[in-house]
Amino acid sequence: MTANQGITFAYIVSLVGGLIILIASILNVVWYSSGAPNFGGYGSFMRGMMDGYHNFMGSYGGSYGFLAGISLVGVICGVIVLMGAIMLRVQPRDHMIWAIVIIVFSAISFVGMGGFFIGAILGIIGGAFDLSIRQIKP
Repeated sequence: MTANQGITFAYIVSLVGGLIILIASILNVVWYSSGAPNFGGYGSFMRGMMDGYHNFMGSYGGSYGFLAGISLVGVICGVIVLMGAIMLRVQPRDHMIWAIVIIVFSAISFVGMGGFFIGAILGIIGGAFDLSIRQIKP
């Protein structure tokens, strides 16, 4: 495998990871900003005896504003991972810097659930793969 194929693989995996982080975090920000219930599943289709205002946790487990704020951290991390992946492709000479940026912000995105954890894992894999390949110097 040549170095260009490795760069392309790292770019694609990091780009997909950043997109997943960004889309899932935007959905979570919209969900929690709308005041939708944060327990009982999306749409409250899993109502049970602990649903409603007198449920086990109430809103003490996490307020809507707090969860929207954490999801906003995920949006910011998703944008930075996307920009890092694009910069891997645009500036291949600085691949180590961009790979480290991708790994760090993919790890930080775990706070906001990291695109259902799949996006964060893909970002870390893409950044680590880019760090592990050798660049052919022109």
